[in-house]
Amino acid sequence: MAGKNKKKKDAAPGVLATNRKAHHDFQILEKIETGIVLTGTEVKSVKQGHVSIQEGYVHIDDHMETWLVGATIQPYDHGNIFNHNQTRERKLLLHRKEIERLFSKTREKGLTIVPLKIYLVRGKVKIKIGLAKGKNVVDKRHTLRKREADRDSQRAMRNHNQR
Repeated sequence: MAGKNKKKKDAAPGVLATNRKAHHDFQILEKIETGIVLTGTEVKSVKQGHVSIQEGYVHIDDHMETWLVGATIQPYDHGNIFNHNQTRERKLLLHRKEIERLFSKTREKGLTIVPLKIYLVRGKVKIKIGLAKGKNVVDKRHTLRKREADRDSQRAMRNHNQR
């Protein structure tokens, strides 16, 4: 029974995929949980962890529908000829008022919507999207410098407490 106490790689239980690149390239202003429309083989493949949202983004069309574009879900291992297309656009489920608010913000302020993570909630696949503003090179350097300074201060505190 020694294998039960091993730590998982994921930050939280139920997290299937994260977009670490989004936090590096964008400043996330707001986060929203949405549902996603998937086929049966897509759900099985996502639950196995065969999903990537690194290159994905969210598009709002003229009919006020939100679509996840650029995310890839690998074909299901035990699928047959009815397996899904791995790069198709997938519809996101939001309330009409939320879609209209996001649509107006992306049009006015030059913001974009990026997927942040895919996870399970009571057996349902959910996706967390973020309203984001692009960072320039100076902002990225500042973020890295701040993270390094925080790490150094934590290390100093830990070394001081051990003495």
